[in-house]
Amino acid sequence: MDDSNIIDFRNKRILAPMVRVGTLPMRLLALDQGADLVYCEEIIDFKIINAKRFENETLGTLDFTLSDGTVVFRTCNREKSKVIFQLGTADAKRALISAKKVEDCVTAVDVNMGCPKEFSIKGGMGAALLKKPEKVKEILTTLVNNLSIPVTCKIRVLPSLEDTLNLVKLIESTGVAAIAIHARTQSERPRHPNRNDYIKKISESLKIPVIANGGSKEINCYQDIEQFWKDTGASSVMLARAAQWNVSIFNKNG
Repeated sequence: MDDSNIIDFRNKRILAPMVRVGTLPMRLLALDQGADLVYCEEIIDFKIINAKRFENETLGTLDFTLSDGTVVFRTCNREKSKVIFQLGTADAKRALISAKKVEDCVTAVDVNMGCPKEFSIKGGMGAALLKKPEKVKEILTTLVNNLSIPVTCKIRVLPSLEDTLNLVKLIESTGVAAIAIHARTQSERPRHPNRNDYIKKISESLKIPVIANGGSKEINCYQDIEQFWKDTGASSVMLARAAQWNVSIFNKNG
């Protein structure tokens, strides 16, 4: 990684990756409301690999489109230093090809290792990777060693704290710049409590920034973000549903 491209993942309020939500308009709105960093919705490796790059002069955007005109990913200069491209993948080679296509127009690449949806699991992506530590290591190491921008990943926790700590230490060893933790297991849903104590233990165990996620159920205003931050001891906080419901959550006056 080029040292000039290092970004600080500490002390940040971040828009989480959300399918069908984290598109360009939402990301720009979140930045306008005070978000420090924004993640795009998860993009599957095959889609970005098959997409063509197109300078959209009408909109002032950079588009990656499929042959039928479907826009896989759209970005613009205004978010270039703030947007993290989240990749859905189960293969190191495809991951690198995908990341190289967007390397010059995003600030970092994140690997989704937490999505519990059937589509991701059947494809060996998302939370399926939590049970394949060697695959995790291969994908992340390949990206870290071959990209000029930071690499991060977002995971869910394992049922056992000990197993979770072993996994995050392995992830840290690959050279990633930060790790986001949704503190629920693959089988748990929003109605289940977020395991904030897991995030706290992870934060105490790692040297890299830890981004706390999963607290939207208790976050209704800006001040609640600060409480979640304190409860988890994390470096930064990432919001999904709370921001989807009210994007001004990033604003002190929101």
